[in-house]
Amino acid sequence: MGKQMVRGDTKIIAVAGKGGVGKTSLAAVMVKLLAKEYPDKKILAIDADPAVGLSTALDIEVTTTMDDIRKEIVANAEEGNTKAAIELLGEARYRIFDALVEMDGFSFIAIGRPEAEGCYCKINSYLKEVIAILANNYDYIVIDGEAGIEQINRRVMEKVTHLLLVTDSSKKGIQVITTIKKVADELVMYEKVGAIANRLPDLDVKAYMDTKDIPILTYIPSDSSLTQFDLKGESVFYMPEEAAIVRGAKEALEKIGILKG
Repeated sequence: MGKQMVRGDTKIIAVAGKGGVGKTSLAAVMVKLLAKEYPDKKILAIDADPAVGLSTALDIEVTTTMDDIRKEIVANAEEGNTKAAIELLGEARYRIFDALVEMDGFSFIAIGRPEAEGCYCKINSYLKEVIAILANNYDYIVIDGEAGIEQINRRVMEKVTHLLLVTDSSKKGIQVITTIKKVADELVMYEKVGAIANRLPDLDVKAYMDTKDIPILTYIPSDSSLTQFDLKGESVFYMPEEAAIVRGAKEALEKIGILKG
């Protein structure tokens, strides 16, 4: 089976950064903005963080992840029910629809936990091909990744079109995104990159934020209303348009060419 390519006009937005900087909330807001701006387009949200936080932010109950499907296929293989590679891929392709959740304006899928040591790499590569096959049905894909970029390349997709790196005002947060950018330059094909400075105590810290060659697309102050939403377990879909995170995410998507300004 040859390498599965995602169609050329699909916009694939990967959101990455260290834990605790608000990337999952931002990814959810981006899905909300895309669904509102492009009601006639097909949008897919991929939760590639093992914590499965994007589902909570989007108010989705996850019953099956891609990892659940992988485990079933592995279990079948271990029980002696070995199948030809093409048959395994066909089964995974069929089963992916069990993991796909259809919402109003977008679809959602969770990757699940990272593979264990001694994993069946062939099956993981099949599942990555299945995600690429699925991606061909969508115009916009938003991937919420864990605190790095390697697993997006290894477990989800080799190519993203837009890489959005989220940091807070801490030195550690900025170090993480500059490291992710270096790794992405080697591992991931991407067309555009930009940073989002989130959860800033005040906008004066802008003067001290050095993200090297990564342009900062937007500066978002800390937002107590978002904290309340998180505590109540409410979906960011219900956040008002004037909320700082919604305005910031919109500005970032406009500057990087996803939304029309």
